[in-house]
Amino acid sequence: MTAESDLRTLLSDLRPELHPGRYVFATVPDGVVPAEAAPVVTVSEAEGLTLVLPEAQAVAAGLDHSSPAGWITLRVHSSLDAVGLTAAVSLALTDAGISCNVVAGFHHDHLFVPHGRAVEAVAVLETLASESDAG
Repeated sequence: MTAESDLRTLLSDLRPELHPGRYVFATVPDGVVPAEAAPVVTVSEAEGLTLVLPEAQAVAAGLDHSSPAGWITLRVHSSLDAVGLTAAVSLALTDAGISCNVVAGFHHDHLFVPHGRAVEAVAVLETLASESDAG
């Protein structure tokens, strides 16, 4: 599948998917992922390794962690060179008063939003997609 870079097409084909469960951000200063943890995202920073993982795993590993988030994957295969997707998605969620942390993967963008507003965030993104219909 070829990665898409046209903003209108990207937006109309968002297909947001909400993963079940609650996810949190945690950090391990020594960079060692605990055996109890299977992170869905890792980011290496000077201060340590950031993990995004299921809340239950963070608790089991005794990790300090952030507020629970819902994990939404934008199923459109976005190009890493695409311009405007993150801005458009962020603006739509901002207008709804929903905070969002975006992580870009090779194939898809992943959004972490407050868990209690995740279903609402999906609805906002579906509306954005329908209003951006490229056809």
